[in-house]
Amino acid sequence: MVKNMGLNWRLWSLHKHNHLLVKVAVSILLMGLAFRLLFVHSTVPETPFVEKPVIPNPPVSEDVPEIRDPIPEKVVAEKCDLFTGDWIPNPSGPVYTNESCQLIETHQNCMKNGRPDSAYLYWRWSPRDCELPQFDPYRFLELMRNKAWALIGDSITRNHVQSLLCILSKVEQPDHVYHDKGYKSRRWVFPSYNFTISVLWSPFLVEAAIFEDMNGVSTSEVELHLDQLDKKWVDQYQNLNYMIISTGKWFLKNTIYYENGTVVGCHSCSNKNLTELGFDFAYQKALSFVFNFIVTSKHKGMILFRTATPDHFESGEWFSGGVCPKAEPVKEGEIEFKGLHSILRDIELEEFAKAEKKAQENGVNLKLLDLSKISLLRPDGHPGPYRFFYPFASDKNATVQNDCLHWCLPGPIDSWNDMIMEMVVNG
Repeated sequence: MVKNMGLNWRLWSLHKHNHLLVKVAVSILLMGLAFRLLFVHSTVPETPFVEKPVIPNPPVSEDVPEIRDPIPEKVVAEKCDLFTGDWIPNPSGPVYTNESCQLIETHQNCMKNGRPDSAYLYWRWSPRDCELPQFDPYRFLELMRNKAWALIGDSITRNHVQSLLCILSKVEQPDHVYHDKGYKSRRWVFPSYNFTISVLWSPFLVEAAIFEDMNGVSTSEVELHLDQLDKKWVDQYQNLNYMIISTGKWFLKNTIYYENGTVVGCHSCSNKNLTELGFDFAYQKALSFVFNFIVTSKHKGMILFRTATPDHFESGEWFSGGVCPKAEPVKEGEIEFKGLHSILRDIELEEFAKAEKKAQENGVNLKLLDLSKISLLRPDGHPGPYRFFYPFASDKNATVQNDCLHWCLPGPIDSWNDMIMEMVVNG
């Protein structure tokens, strides 16, 4: 019995000892875990507040992407109005320069011509309710394999095609394969992609006889046939996958109007014994005729109608000493369309609205590229006196004709391509 009691005592002691060891081990484990949690909590820093970069005046080019405020998911999901927004600072600057692109025409090559300020290069267009990605030349060219584009219109159209070519040339240099006698209509091919892009000179979109020199000085009134489309673009129309069509300012010129081969009136022809019909009459007639052709054409590509862009002449016009001295963008409400441009714009929007409805019924993909308002806010983006090479080199007080209609390259016109790509990719 004594022997059994001794055995039981040893078993009980061993059990108690083991139980005590387990308690100690669990306590050490819990203390270690608590210490680790306390240590981690006290050493992890809080997420810092990220501020948007502030651009000095004038801005300096930095290879730093701009940080944007997050866009609410419900806003991103909705259809975005690309044409209502603001010009915001863009620290990274243009994607090309006059040195990296050799396709810029002399009169728009503001940097080469000695424009001394550079702040106009550091802005980009930002819609208010959604994110607008920057034009991606690699993706664009991939999407456009075996396709044909044409930009159809006046000298602003030529200005625009240079911008598009300069951005695309970052991927591949295009081959210049065609030009007309005056180099107004031209064509380029990106050989690796079999992608063709043309600029077609057709400032009225309807048939016109124009009598003026390279400086825009007329020797006689324009003869405009309001019931005949210009064959320069119509003959290529069905072979094009994408088109950007525009017109506008040329309708303000002194013009004689024809219908059915007969003179019906004129605009600003006081020395003629003709009925003064006004440019608005001709603009409405011509656009209606052009749109009717488009909406009944059964064309299967995409057609963008670009609205006319305003000039920013102050203290005169191009022929009477007008200048454009602004050095930065303006805000909406700080500037208004001039009276003549307002008339052009009203006619454009009215005629497009009628055409858009018929296009939808007929399965024609016609879209509005409304660049008038965003261009109005950039009085700083024109060549001004720097359409000429160092215009004040010999005389700082020289009287120089300003260009306040066309756009410096690089410059504001480059943002047009962001919107065009968004419309092409996402409809």
